[in-house]
Amino acid sequence: MHLATLASLVALFSSFQLCVGYVAQSRLHDPRCTKTTVAVLGGGMAGVTAAQALSNASMNDFIIVEYRDTLGGRVWHTDFGQRPNGEPWVIEYGANWVQGLGSKHTENPVWSLAKKYQLENTFSNYDSILTYNETGYTDYSDLLDEYSAASERASERAGRILNNNIQDMTARSGLALAGWKPRRDDMAAQAVEWWNWDWEGAYTPETSSFVFGVASENLTFNQFGDKNNLVVDRRGYSAIIQGEANTFLRRNDTRLRLDTQITDIEHGPWGITVRNADGSCISAAYAICTFSLGVLQNDAVDFAPALPDWKQTAIAKFNMGTYTKIFLQFNETFWPNNTQFFLYADPTTRGYYPVFQSLSTEGFLPGSNIIFVTVVQDQAYRVERQSNEQTKAEVMQVLRAMFPHKTIPDPIAFTYPRWSTEPWAYGSYSNWPAGTSLEMHQNLRANVDRLWFAGEATSAPYFGFLHGAYYEGREAGRNVAALLRGECVSIYGVQTCGPRAHYEVLHGTTPSSAYTGSNGWPVNSTSVHA
Repeated sequence: MHLATLASLVALFSSFQLCVGYVAQSRLHDPRCTKTTVAVLGGGMAGVTAAQALSNASMNDFIIVEYRDTLGGRVWHTDFGQRPNGEPWVIEYGANWVQGLGSKHTENPVWSLAKKYQLENTFSNYDSILTYNETGYTDYSDLLDEYSAASERASERAGRILNNNIQDMTARSGLALAGWKPRRDDMAAQAVEWWNWDWEGAYTPETSSFVFGVASENLTFNQFGDKNNLVVDRRGYSAIIQGEANTFLRRNDTRLRLDTQITDIEHGPWGITVRNADGSCISAAYAICTFSLGVLQNDAVDFAPALPDWKQTAIAKFNMGTYTKIFLQFNETFWPNNTQFFLYADPTTRGYYPVFQSLSTEGFLPGSNIIFVTVVQDQAYRVERQSNEQTKAEVMQVLRAMFPHKTIPDPIAFTYPRWSTEPWAYGSYSNWPAGTSLEMHQNLRANVDRLWFAGEATSAPYFGFLHGAYYEGREAGRNVAALLRGECVSIYGVQTCGPRAHYEVLHGTTPSSAYTGSNGWPVNSTSVHA
């Protein structure tokens, strides 16, 4: 090829590259987009506390984008059945409990909000439980005591593993080493284990981290106390989220965009562009992404460029559990009305409609004749993919086996959500799988350029809990506000400046000193970039 021709081609190619770069960058500054400083993606607990932290720092130029037509995210309630006056009852599809209220040392922020907004709630007494199998009432409560004793021993072992930087194991292994070894054909013991482990983690002991599964529970209940209160407020649990939003959003505030489905997020060191299904777009200096882990795992939103490998690996590594509550209203309360929980051991299938909970009991929704049963993981996926009628028939067969001497009518109202197929959630809450290090979690939590992440899944001590989402949203908002001001921010007593570090190379186990401050809280951003 002639040198002059070659030179022309090189110049043309270089010019083309510059044009491509210019086009890519100019899309991030699309003049048709609404301009803002911070885009908060998602209007659940994490999104609202992130925006509130920005507002508290006098950073008021932000936009909240929410898929649903209301704030709350996975704190989701609905009308159900009928009261005697014809009005509906209100039930919670999603988050239902304030878990750990507070102690003389510290108070759960969700409990503080519940008190602030006078949220109606009632103590869940987990000792108020009767045990059943396919023949009816059968007392195997001694197994509850046996599991409790083994759980105490397991917690001590988990603490030693974490403190001495020893490799994690499955919860199944940890429980076995503590003396809990239920036979697979001992369905009463399997039901007791489900009640104590799966019901909280939404995953089996075989797939759950022993160390971090135990640590998450202990950090919540040892710090905030062991009480759990069920929310039964007619406004819905999300009233506390809406209430906090009202502290910084005005009526008809243009900074809140409901009913808006995000389809694409373009990101880079120069900023963020968010594109929506309705054709609108937002151009921002920073974004705080509070999508559920399920949304990130299901590629419900396209990222351009694609998220780096270390980030994608972390997203894929963690589990998104499905926790499905199935509600039934009858024309009478045929179950013992002075008992809160009813544990069922199916003769063949572990986790088959295992825990029923009465809402008709005094202090909850008395006179409602409502009971609900919870399924998780594989059983949740199964019922969410079959018809209401099929699920109702299965549940009624179990109830009639549990109460063989009762004539039980069909329910007058029946409903349940499909968490695993909701495009704005794809699941209920996250679970920490076995063998996953703190470094991997650091990568899940770390920002990518000016795109920050927050939610219950990014909380090391409180993943799966609503207060985890509260803390993570607030911290992300404070960090972004500090970056905009060019300042450092004190997070849990540790000075934090700039982006969160991540690990390109994982080391298997992580010394807690590399991840936590002196008071044991995760601060992540103090870790050394590896």
